[in-house]
Amino acid sequence: MKQLILKPGHDRRARSGHPWIFSNEVSHLEGSPQPGDAVEVLAPRGEFLGVAYYNPRPLITARILTHQQESIDEVDFYRRRLQAALDYRETIYGEMPSLRLVHGEGDNLPGLVVDRYGDVLAVQFLTLGTECRRQIILQALQELLEPAAIIARNDVAVRELEGLERKIELLHGELPADLVIREHGLRFRIDLMEGQKTGHFFDQKENHQALRGRVEGRDVLDLFCYSGGWAVHAARFGARSVLGIDISQKAIELSQENARLNYKDNICHFERADVFELLRQLGQSKQRFGTVILDPPAFVKSKKKLPEAVRGYLTINRRAMRLVEPGGYLFTCSCSYHIKRDVFLDTLRKAAVQAGRTVRLLEMRGQAYDHPVLLSCPETEYLKCAVLQVL
Repeated sequence: MKQLILKPGHDRRARSGHPWIFSNEVSHLEGSPQPGDAVEVLAPRGEFLGVAYYNPRPLITARILTHQQESIDEVDFYRRRLQAALDYRETIYGEMPSLRLVHGEGDNLPGLVVDRYGDVLAVQFLTLGTECRRQIILQALQELLEPAAIIARNDVAVRELEGLERKIELLHGELPADLVIREHGLRFRIDLMEGQKTGHFFDQKENHQALRGRVEGRDVLDLFCYSGGWAVHAARFGARSVLGIDISQKAIELSQENARLNYKDNICHFERADVFELLRQLGQSKQRFGTVILDPPAFVKSKKKLPEAVRGYLTINRRAMRLVEPGGYLFTCSCSYHIKRDVFLDTLRKAAVQAGRTVRLLEMRGQAYDHPVLLSCPETEYLKCAVLQVL
């Protein structure tokens, strides 16, 4: 097998179990590997560290898939990894038909995401290494799960860093005319072709349950509502009224449809608006809510944008805290990896001071169990969900 040899002093991360090799850590290559090829990763003195796929184009030039001397170019390798991912989820969720089946590095399959919507799979080949192994990965998925359809949601910017185009493709079968899944007994219509992520935010499903006992009899404001996941759950747990806000008209229409799927009354209402501006207007009107939910998209994709992102989180949380009635709750989230927990909490402390509110931290939650976190790869932990009580 072709080889990638690390520079002296640059093997610590790989030894600790982190799967990423950065371009500035590479001493030299043996065997002239081509982009996408499998390579053995060796320590400076030749010690075997793992087998990775290689791409000289991005900053992350190799990603380790195994620390055994085995081939990563065979169907059986992916069949075993996928079976392990299935077994892990079955121990937690049983036979749950819709969830994240593969969470990249968290499932020891760097660059691969698989979401399961019943008998339909949505996959993302995020790296050249997974793209080059597309057929054997698909074969393993079909052998294990026998899906009716597989769609590739490769419309993500990270593929461009790998030299790949962004596109959506139907890879197998036919998509159903109408796809509805269940989460905690509630129904959600899925837009596989144009929905955010692959169509649904599975990472918040445990956090939705935390609304229980914190919305009953209250007016709820759901900001950045997307498909209405938080809003529909708030109604389930006894909210008096729910107002969902999103800048996307498609998101508003999907939220309205999901509310209709579950309720005949008019507890949930949705409006298209810019959240930052709406928060300012609501603050000026002195309107108050029993519970406010903030679940914005990622404000930061790189470290250099961190100060700008922190300012954004500070602004929306300060304005949101001012809208919560005394004793009410704020569920506030960040899905930006670069916003660490301590930075997020410090931002919330500053927001509370600026809002002139006393705030109590009740829970600090994270992503759902089907988005596992690899301790040796902190980048797999990205979602923060703080449950606050505003006094």
